[in-house]
Amino acid sequence: QGRALWGNGSEVLRQVRNPRSLADAFVANEIRAPRVVTDSQTEQPRQVERCLIKPRVSGGGHGVRVWPANEPVTRGHYLQEFVEGVPGSVVFVAGGGRGVALGTTRQLVGETAFGASGFRYCGNILDATTSPDASAAATALVDAVTAAFPLVGVGTIDFVAANNALRPVEVNPRWSASMELLERARTISLFGLHPGACRQGALPQFDLTVPPSSRGTHGKAIVFAPRDVVIGDVRGWLDDPNVRDVPRKGERIATGQPICTVLAVGSDETACYAALVERAEGIYSELT
Repeated sequence: QGRALWGNGSEVLRQVRNPRSLADAFVANEIRAPRVVTDSQTEQPRQVERCLIKPRVSGGGHGVRVWPANEPVTRGHYLQEFVEGVPGSVVFVAGGGRGVALGTTRQLVGETAFGASGFRYCGNILDATTSPDASAAATALVDAVTAAFPLVGVGTIDFVAANNALRPVEVNPRWSASMELLERARTISLFGLHPGACRQGALPQFDLTVPPSSRGTHGKAIVFAPRDVVIGDVRGWLDDPNVRDVPRKGERIATGQPICTVLAVGSDETACYAALVERAEGIYSELT
């Protein structure tokens, strides 16, 4: 009260987080989105269709699972067609009914190397270069979302890359975990862009096909506890610029809960992923 909100209001959040409305917005722009079925619909997917059942209020893949055929879709959940492919996201900034794509990432989901499983989000690897076709597809997603919903500020669009197309899954109308990679690689401030977009609809000129100023491929991974653990001496972690979100010494962390975040840069995506795995193994070796 009495202050400016640099972000999206509750009504906008309800609109863009409505899975049916979002899917319809993409279809209206001739973008193929995964089919959605909500609890208010009487139709059910065909028996042969593979679907995910998702909670409406969730984040990071929590509660997402493969839908057993004929299980009722209860209030607070919805079905979304499962798309086989590579999960990713588009980072964007929006204002004034427009948007600009700033980068694309590959999402790390359910990676056992980092103690995750199922559809649990556990990191991102930033695309070092974006082809003209991929840039056009990412821009089309941003254009469709910002034309349909009055979004402001930074956000991301999750997608699955399949059959040379980006199949949009959901929109995160807020700061997201992948954005720090873009800041590291491009040496720009995403938060610096955020207030201007929220207040005046000011958007940058940006070309996804231009390589980042920083060499290499940047990545991050969240390291989850493989068992109940007690955190020991963390001074080495605190002194390491590639370890973030460091817990306190003596803290007890339950199985499946996050321990910390590790960062890495590699010559390409494969090398970056290998470096993240190596850093995660280093964290695990110090657990008791």
